[in-house]
Amino acid sequence: MTARHRPGGVSRSVRVTEQVHHELAELVRAELKDPRVGLVTITGVELTPDYAYATVYFSVLPDDEATVAGTLAGLRRAAGFLRSQLGRRVRIHTTPELRFVHDASAGRGMAMSRLIDEANRRHADD
Repeated sequence: MTARHRPGGVSRSVRVTEQVHHELAELVRAELKDPRVGLVTITGVELTPDYAYATVYFSVLPDDEATVAGTLAGLRRAAGFLRSQLGRRVRIHTTPELRFVHDASAGRGMAMSRLIDEANRRHADD
């Protein structure tokens, strides 16, 4: 049995992905001083099988175009710093290159919720 596929256990790649997610969230919260990076939530991380690249999904409030663009620019600017700090916190053979992607699902969910509320109000008025 390999460590990767232990019965009843979590695979190493899942554990590493979760650790990278946790550490990046903490680093962004506590260490980034860029004013463009405000209320950011790391919503997910996907690692390539060789750990060379990590796609880091984030959401931001407010979820408007200017805030998202500024946050993305700030995160990209900080990618080298975040990667070096991640390398100190997570023990893997390769510290992944970080690629940031805006996760628009939270904004879509809020918009959908507003539409449902509006439809319910109209229905109640009829």
